[in-house]
Amino acid sequence: MPKTRILEVNAPAYNEDYLKEAARVIRNGGLVIIPTDTVYGIALDGTNPKAVERVYQLKQRPAEKRLPFLVDKKEKIEEFARGIPIAAYKLIEAFWPGPLTLVLNSKTEGTVGLRMPNNQIVLKIIEFAGVPVACPSANISGRKSPGNFEDAIKDFEGLLDMGLDAGDAALGIESTVVDLTQGPLRMIREGAIKEAQLSDLLARKTVLFVCTGNSCRSVMAEAMLKKRLQEKNRQDVEVISAGIMMFAGLRATDPTQEVLAREGIDVSGHRSQRITPQMIKRSDLILVMEKIHEDKVLHLAPEVKNRVFLLKEFAKIESNNMNIDDPIGRNLAFYEKTLETIKDSVERIVNII
Repeated sequence: MPKTRILEVNAPAYNEDYLKEAARVIRNGGLVIIPTDTVYGIALDGTNPKAVERVYQLKQRPAEKRLPFLVDKKEKIEEFARGIPIAAYKLIEAFWPGPLTLVLNSKTEGTVGLRMPNNQIVLKIIEFAGVPVACPSANISGRKSPGNFEDAIKDFEGLLDMGLDAGDAALGIESTVVDLTQGPLRMIREGAIKEAQLSDLLARKTVLFVCTGNSCRSVMAEAMLKKRLQEKNRQDVEVISAGIMMFAGLRATDPTQEVLAREGIDVSGHRSQRITPQMIKRSDLILVMEKIHEDKVLHLAPEVKNRVFLLKEFAKIESNNMNIDDPIGRNLAFYEKTLETIKDSVERIVNII
C-alpha cells in the first residue's frame, strides 16, 4: 500500500509551496487531509465525480448526506447559492471567517452547505486550487471528528494522497450548522457557536444610511438615530452608514463634527467607508439622501428594491425636493439646516423601525 505524503505546515511559518502542492493534488482529483479552525477535514474538488465517489467510499458516508463546501471569500457564497436571505448575509458578516456552516438553496439543485474557515492555510489552499473545494471531516462517518492530525490520519493512512499536519486545530469542535432554506433559522448542529448567539443577532434590524462620501449627511443620520435609540434604551437595531464614492478612511467634515457636537454627539472617531453589495444585502432598511444614491444601491444589489428609500420619503416629509442636498462646500448655516432636516426625519422614523 502506498504511503500518504505527509507535510508539516505549522502556522505561521509554513512553506507556501506545500500549500500549492496540496492545491494541485485537489485540482487533479486527489484527496488531501487539511487543518481547519474547527477540526481536520478531507479536501477535494467537489465537482470531480471520481473524487466525490472516492471520499464517500473511504468515509463510508451515507449517499444522501451532501458534501459541505469551503470558500475563501465571503462574496463567493453567490457562486454556490441562490435566493440568499438577509439572515445569511447578517450571519456571514458576524461569524465569517469562523465556525459557522450555512445551508442554502444551491444554484444547481437541492441545497448546499457553505463555510469560510478562520484558517489562513485553508484559505490559501482554496485560492490556489481554483476549483470548488468540498471538505467533510476527516473521519469515518459516525465517529468523532478529529481535532489533530494524528487522529485524522489514523483511519486513512495510505488511502489518501496527501496530509497536511498543522498540529491541533484551534477549536477542536465542529462548526455550527444552520439551515436557512425555509424561512427562520433551523439549527441542524450546535457546535462552536451557540444557537442563542445566532438568534440574538437575527433579532436585530440593520439600518444603513447612504450618501456620497460618508463624511457628512449619512454621518449625521447614523449619529442621530443611534442617539434616539439609546435614549429609548433600544438595542434591537444596528445602525451603519457608507458612501458611494471610492474614498474610505476619511474623517467627518469639520462642520459635521461641529453641528453634531451641539447635539452632544462626538463623531471625531468616524472614518468613512465605501458601500459594498454585502453591506447592502445584510441591511433590513436602506435610507439614502438622494436619488443618485438609490440608483447606485440598486445597481449593486437589485434584489433590495423593496428595502431602499429616500430618507425624506420614508419619513413622509412633504417637500418639492425629496433629496437632502450635499452640504460639502457650503457654509455652516447650510450644515445646520441639513442636520435639522435629518433630525426631523429620524424623529419620525425611530418609532416605526
